[in-house]
Amino acid sequence: MSSKTYIDQLGREVVLPEIPKRIICLVPSITELVAYFEMDNEVVGITKFCIYPTTWFQSKERIGGTKNIDIDKVSSLHPDLIIGNKEENTKDDIAALMAIAPVWMSDVNSIEDANELISCLAEIFNKEDKGHQLIGDLKKYFLSHASEGAGKSVLYFIWHSPGFVAGKNTYIDSYLTAIGYQNCVTMDRYPDISTLESLDPDVVFLSSEPFPFNESHVAYYKELFPNAEIKLVDGERYSWYGVRTLLC
Repeated sequence: MSSKTYIDQLGREVVLPEIPKRIICLVPSITELVAYFEMDNEVVGITKFCIYPTTWFQSKERIGGTKNIDIDKVSSLHPDLIIGNKEENTKDDIAALMAIAPVWMSDVNSIEDANELISCLAEIFNKEDKGHQLIGDLKKYFLSHASEGAGKSVLYFIWHSPGFVAGKNTYIDSYLTAIGYQNCVTMDRYPDISTLESLDPDVVFLSSEPFPFNESHVAYYKELFPNAEIKLVDGERYSWYGVRTLLC
């Protein structure tokens, strides 16, 4: 079987079959992307959080969660490609999986990174036309939503007690900026709100994931930020890069 060397988003060389035939995906948003590339027959395993497409969630073999992967089950599926993510999967799991099959790692911290991911997987799957189409559709989407935030300052919560918020060098920040908001947080990644100086955002977003914010939390945050509009938002829209962006 012929093979080809690819560079993943961690800068690692990954040698893969010309077109992988047995794929395991450890990242929910990327599972949906792989489905977009029409790799139904090739995908043999997904995580319990890979809820899209629904038909795959109902029918594909599940190999645990994103951070507690069943290594033995993965091995039993004899993959020739495993797709992981620097943030969503653990170093120990990825190290164990690398002994089983080639692991292509993603690292998405901006819209540009997401487009690179799409382009890279399109090349691996020999689906370049579909990749170009999706990237083009995403660019149109962000152009059409560019003034949605109207320049308002925003604070985006991903967790409650402790109150972690989305900062710079995250896909969420890139998304917020692209649709016209200004992130109040200037620190990188996901700092605890208690470590930040006093903030006075125009809008506070309470995301539906990873912490399931709901109406019961609104009053608490209204007390913390009396001048802000408190909004419950769909976490899939702001953090699931790729296909889901066009569907939320």
